[in-house]
Amino acid sequence: MADKSMTRPDPDALLREAQGKGRGKLKIFLGASPGVGKTYSMLEEARARKSDGCDVVIALVETHGRKDTEARLQGIELLPRKAITYKGQKLTEMDIDGLLDRKPELAIIDELAHTNAPGSRHPKRWQDVLEVLAAGINVTTTLNIQHIESLNDVVARISGVKVRETVPDDLITRADEIELIDLPPDELIARLSAGKVYVPEQIGRALDSFFNKGNLTALRELALRTAASRVDAEMLNWMQSHAVSGPWPANERLLVCINEAPVAVDLVRAAKRMAERAKIPWVAVTVLTARHETLAGAQKQKTAVAMRLAESLGAEIATLRTAADAVGELLDFARRRNVSRIVVGRPRRHGFYRFMREPVFERLLDAAKDFEVTVIATQTLQPTTPFRLPRFGPWTWKPYAVGIGTAALATAVAWPLSYEVPIGSLVGVFLLSVLVTGARYGLAPALFATITSFLAYDFLFIQPYYSFTISSGHELEALLVFLSSAIFTGTLSARLKAQVESLRASQRRTQQLYDFARKIASVSGKDDVLWSAVAHIAHTLQCRAIILMPDGKGELSQVQGFPSIEPDMDARSLTAARWAFEKNENAGHGTATLPTGEWLFLPMVTLKAPFGVIGVAFDDPSRFDDPEIRQLLPAVEDQVAVAIERLNLANEVEAGKIRDVGEKLKDALLNSVSHDLRTPLVSIIGALTSLQTGASKLKAAARNFLVEDALHEARRLDRYVQNLLNMTRLNHKAVTPRIVVTDLREVVGQVKADLRHQLQNNPLQVSIAKEAALVMADPVLISQVLANILENAAKYSPPTEPINLSTTATSDQVTISVADHGPGVPDAEREKIFDLFYQVAGGDKKPSGTGLGLAIVKGMVDVMNGRVTAAAHSKGSGAVISLTLPRPPAGKLH
Repeated sequence: MADKSMTRPDPDALLREAQGKGRGKLKIFLGASPGVGKTYSMLEEARARKSDGCDVVIALVETHGRKDTEARLQGIELLPRKAITYKGQKLTEMDIDGLLDRKPELAIIDELAHTNAPGSRHPKRWQDVLEVLAAGINVTTTLNIQHIESLNDVVARISGVKVRETVPDDLITRADEIELIDLPPDELIARLSAGKVYVPEQIGRALDSFFNKGNLTALRELALRTAASRVDAEMLNWMQSHAVSGPWPANERLLVCINEAPVAVDLVRAAKRMAERAKIPWVAVTVLTARHETLAGAQKQKTAVAMRLAESLGAEIATLRTAADAVGELLDFARRRNVSRIVVGRPRRHGFYRFMREPVFERLLDAAKDFEVTVIATQTLQPTTPFRLPRFGPWTWKPYAVGIGTAALATAVAWPLSYEVPIGSLVGVFLLSVLVTGARYGLAPALFATITSFLAYDFLFIQPYYSFTISSGHELEALLVFLSSAIFTGTLSARLKAQVESLRASQRRTQQLYDFARKIASVSGKDDVLWSAVAHIAHTLQCRAIILMPDGKGELSQVQGFPSIEPDMDARSLTAARWAFEKNENAGHGTATLPTGEWLFLPMVTLKAPFGVIGVAFDDPSRFDDPEIRQLLPAVEDQVAVAIERLNLANEVEAGKIRDVGEKLKDALLNSVSHDLRTPLVSIIGALTSLQTGASKLKAAARNFLVEDALHEARRLDRYVQNLLNMTRLNHKAVTPRIVVTDLREVVGQVKADLRHQLQNNPLQVSIAKEAALVMADPVLISQVLANILENAAKYSPPTEPINLSTTATSDQVTISVADHGPGVPDAEREKIFDLFYQVAGGDKKPSGTGLGLAIVKGMVDVMNGRVTAAAHSKGSGAVISLTLPRPPAGKLH
């Protein structure tokens, strides 16, 4: 037959309902702080109840001068207050006798936590309320969250204000209804600033102390949690009285401590159940100390399995590292995460285990005064379990041989000293041998050296000599002091060694990450970053590593691998890789998705989306559970993602520059079409039209002038088009110079003839030295370079001012200088004038142009293995553009 007790109502719940009959109902309007509108809401409800026919009396309401609250009193019976004289002053309090005599259906009593004036029947108003409730009168009251007794210290830590007026939690539990009056902190501060909470004289002080956004937000959370807890209590009581199971406790945050103990997995499951019942977030934490380095692989495996189980059950996992103070590190983490409950496990002990202390456990209980600590005994050690010494690590004979050797060396040193110094002073020599052994090899060899040294000291230096017999109590005392000192020294040195090894391991991990970050920061290509990533992971973790990225069809394919790309990856591994990429979750070995696969895959994610996955595989599958590996892999993955994101951003910036150059080139083309190209075309069309329509009437001089002008404009148009074409060719690196010995005198003569119209107002003065007349250059390109420079000089030079072209030579170079007497180039802009589309700032009368001429000059000079610079004129205003080109070898000068 089924157990019907599970379907029966809880007798305690029925008893509580029976006890509540005949008593008044208590309703509390709960708020996070003064000013949220508790009294106003209470009076609004009272008015509504009165309009429904309920007999309502206001026994006591504090309006604090708020006009909106005072207006809510209209139309409701107000019970006169009772006057009380205290120290010559008249105070008023609620007339409890008058209220009991009046006995309304509902009494409105404000400020439940108020302290009554001395001489009142009860010292606290909440005690008055209890008497009123016992008389069968329903009561509606108000309360702020900081006045609840159990939250008093919490509120004090939040706000820095110790509230002295409190009500017992039992009263909150006995309330029949709690209504939360909530107001966001910003609105409450605005109400306070508007004078709707306190009088103007108190506003500034309140804003500076209690009413800041941080305090109000924390108090608001407490109020919400208290209200939620009350709802849970009401639901629990109803379910129990109606035989419905499944209560839901109030919210909090839970932290479960995991170590290598056998109870770790059971502890995780228990913590999951607790968090699930409470519907709260939970965190699983393990603390790695220096002792962790000495643990066997099987013991480390227990921690890894428990942490992996916690992660699969939905916990946030964290691995903390500390040199020795595991308790302090754990509690610091708990405080940072605002944890309210700490769950630890402790096995029940029998027999010999009953006398073994657990100092870490005890220190945790002593130090965790700000937390609720839940201890779970999830596993019992059987009495028959044999006692075993802790395992110190893999056994090897060398450390113990060193222990014997150091003890023998200490004996050899102490033997001659025994004739000169007291026997007790020889202890230091043997302690030094223990210290050296422990610092070099750890705890077990240090203890072995301690025993060896103890026996040698007793056998050789304690009477009777050459015997282990102890003849007096004084000598026994000396031996015990030596033994305890040696054990302490060995333990201390072993701990120091473990701490140093832990620090070295931490430093090694940090250095590895630093080296990797520096390496990938120095590379400029995506393939280089990916190769560095797989090589770093493989070398650091001693594993195989690959990177998969989507190809043109969206299918994942291997792009990098170390030691090499896997030739044939099985279908299970490829499925895990696709899952990791598509779902942005870890997949493969040791995860919840395809955990039996050989590979573990982690998605590589940028700000936009996953761009690939990293896969690792170990020959020893147990290494997947190492917490160090679990920490290092995401760190490397993050750095790779950051590096790829940096390259993507750099490519986007470069593409943006190209688009910007394209826009400028488009603007230049439009400007050229609208001005630099259109003006010559108009002049040519006008001259040719005049020749066509009036050829018979024009004189020969006029016809020659028109032809000359049309030819000049056509050449000008040709130079503009040539500049645009050259700029396009330079941008696409399509200019291939024909470097030959070029005579500058011929080039300058041809350029001067082509620019005679531009140079008609600025005579060109040429000074070419014989030894500087020949250069290695492309004749066509150097002609265009000089034409652009001279045209630019003529454009900016005042009329009648000459332009000077001169050359100088060194043993291997020729410098061509073009100097004008224009406004010159500011020092800050001398390098910029050779940039594409750059023009020196000027006024409205600045000559027009596209900013291509000097940019083309620099591009062409560069392809001819020369350089171009700008400088100020040495003889006053103006600028000097200098070209430096190679000089022909000695055999080609003639």
